[in-house]
Amino acid sequence: MRKTMGIAIIMLFTIMLCASSVQAKVSAEEAARLGKDLTPMGGEMAGNADGTIPPWTGGITQPPANYKPGDHHPDPFADDKVLFKITKANMAKYADKLTEGHKALLAADENYYLNVYPTRRSASAPQRIYDATKKNALTATLTPDGNGINAAVGIPFPIPKNGLEAIWNHLVHYRGNYVERNFVFAPVTRGGSYNLGRENTKVRWQYSLPGMTIEKMNNVILYFKQYLTAPPRVAGRLLIVHDTLDQSREPRRAWTYNPGQRRVRRAPQVAFDTPGTGSDGLRTIDDYEMYNGSPERYTWKLVGKKEMYIPYNCYKLHSGKLKYKDIIRPQHYNPELLRYELHRVWVVEANLKKGTRHIYKKRVFYLDEDSWGVVATDKYDNHDKLWRFAEAFIINYYDVPCTWSTSEVHYDLPSGRYLFYFLDNEEKTTYDFSKVFPIEEFSISSLRRSGRR
Repeated sequence: MRKTMGIAIIMLFTIMLCASSVQAKVSAEEAARLGKDLTPMGGEMAGNADGTIPPWTGGITQPPANYKPGDHHPDPFADDKVLFKITKANMAKYADKLTEGHKALLAADENYYLNVYPTRRSASAPQRIYDATKKNALTATLTPDGNGINAAVGIPFPIPKNGLEAIWNHLVHYRGNYVERNFVFAPVTRGGSYNLGRENTKVRWQYSLPGMTIEKMNNVILYFKQYLTAPPRVAGRLLIVHDTLDQSREPRRAWTYNPGQRRVRRAPQVAFDTPGTGSDGLRTIDDYEMYNGSPERYTWKLVGKKEMYIPYNCYKLHSGKLKYKDIIRPQHYNPELLRYELHRVWVVEANLKKGTRHIYKKRVFYLDEDSWGVVATDKYDNHDKLWRFAEAFIINYYDVPCTWSTSEVHYDLPSGRYLFYFLDNEEKTTYDFSKVFPIEEFSISSLRRSGRR
């Protein structure tokens, strides 16, 4: 009897500890730091001690004079010069500021290098996002199991206390209100050959819409519609996804349309480690946008913040003057077109829970302190060996403004293959943030209509 009571007390104490961590909010004193010594999004306002990271002064607040809506975004830092190159020969000097993935790429290829430029803290967002973030700092909580949040519009946890809060910041970080994208993707062989796929996506960022509340959200973070137009074997496929705010209350909803069958089907497999369409097995569903969907299969550890060389202000890669053949090389992108800067990142380690499955046993995420977007990920196999690496080449879409990728790459390190996504250099229309999509655009009936055109 005493033993049973003792076990019950221990269990109750454990539950109370878990509940207190889930419901923890920052104090009013901590929240007051936002906009003072912390940026409105929770980054450090000051630069670093040696001046290689400057203070944040608001980021890019307006487009350059030569920008027209619909253009590929001109590079506001085109006059910047390369400070130095990180190569296989000198990588040990910079090892403490490199991801494990970058170290592996450098070690494997003498022709691969990182061009390091002056750091420009260009990230910015609308004032309403800053205001909502400050409000969320005092009120936002995780749901009891951590598989959802109670927040809307802004970053929910600008001063994170654990890894789960940090990854939720990424999942809902600001990327505009609506967007339509046209881009190419392809798996690239070790020898550098590829066949382009083409994709059109439409997104309604429900979470971030002006005036949004938890009640108005109806438990949906975003509505997503994907239409594949190439290669021929997947052309005509459509996918609709409704991502949920509280994923324990209701998991992700997804439906697909296959032109061969001319039928709409529910698609519960569109989650976790299901291979992504057209990825040749190089990307899982939850690799898309560096990480998406439910965090339930991992335990999340907030390792801390550190200075690292990450892709940033990658307007050169975004240029409409480039051809895809200029960018795509065997084993990696053309390094001369890539820009790396020294920034502070939050490091979050995800370890697979016992009793669950995923092809990645461990993942290490690097989150930009100024935008909360994941900019790089080291991915490990079931033998704890570094297997894959991904990076997102981010820019400030200053017509919104928001900080988001212009491309992302997923490397399979042992095979020397990689998958690229979101290149739009040769496309007539790129990222269009001016569209407004009603919820009906993401309905099952809309999926049927789109598939029959």
